[in-house]
Amino acid sequence: MRNKTKLAGAIAVLLSLHLAVFLAQFLAPCDPAEQNRDSPFAPPSRLHLVDVRGRFHLRPFVYRWVESPGDFHQYDEVRDREYPLRFLVRGPQYRFAGMIRSDLHLFGVDAPAQIFLAGADGYGRDQFSRILYGGQLSLAAGLLAAAASLFLGLLVGCISGFYGGWIDESAMRLVELFLVLPWLYLLLAVRSFLPLRLSAAQTFLLLVTVIGTIGWARPARLIRGVVLSDYYILRRHVLPETLAVLLTQAALLIPQYVVAEVTLSFLGLGLSEPAPSWGGLLANLQQYNVLVSYWWMFAPALALVILSLGYLKVANVVHECLQSGSV
Repeated sequence: MRNKTKLAGAIAVLLSLHLAVFLAQFLAPCDPAEQNRDSPFAPPSRLHLVDVRGRFHLRPFVYRWVESPGDFHQYDEVRDREYPLRFLVRGPQYRFAGMIRSDLHLFGVDAPAQIFLAGADGYGRDQFSRILYGGQLSLAAGLLAAAASLFLGLLVGCISGFYGGWIDESAMRLVELFLVLPWLYLLLAVRSFLPLRLSAAQTFLLLVTVIGTIGWARPARLIRGVVLSDYYILRRHVLPETLAVLLTQAALLIPQYVVAEVTLSFLGLGLSEPAPSWGGLLANLQQYNVLVSYWWMFAPALALVILSLGYLKVANVVHECLQSGSV
């Protein structure tokens, strides 16, 4: 019962994060590429319920940020007018799931005010919107790369364990080679040999292919250990048992591959501007003044930590269930 509660909690957090990223166009109040040159490194907006006259408002509101005269990237609230938070507002157009055209957004405020829940970057772009949009690319890369690794691992592991002999020996020697290689350095080495001038779509597919073909060895070895049997046992008993192994490996590989994409983008070898990804957003922290002055620029790292801890919690609970025989 305790394991089920832990698993349900971790899954709820992961589902919430994935759902928010999936609904990025609807949840984001701004276009992630929209620049506001009057608001570089604007801090997160403050939500108020009480105005300067001491009156209580049922609807949260914000004041407009204005750069302080003589202070570089320092802002003051102009409290001459309240801008209430409005829900289901019209805003920048987008295509939901690439098909449905809409301009409906969950929340927003009236112009000329803007709401920056996670602050703004050096070009005045809303960080909250960019984190949501960037999560679509980072999570998609991690999920697709994990699926590719698990498919390769399942294929190689089944063939190796089922046929045995020289096929098994050759496959396991290759697996051992991939297991001892440091995957991060191998990833950087492979990416450095590939062209840098690519479109966003080509770069994304390239990242998924490179990341996905590196981590198949461990799932292959685990599956091979389960599959050492004949066809009937394989079909009726072994393959169903591999599902739990695949689920555990998926929960471990997905955050690992998301971190791989974030690392490459952070180093300038992945998705580049204007396409947002968590690694590209964190690349702003390479500037010392940004690192020490604007704490809200760390927000993408918080999303990455929540994602990683959620998946690792799921992997630990599944592993405990396997040991106790409850899965």
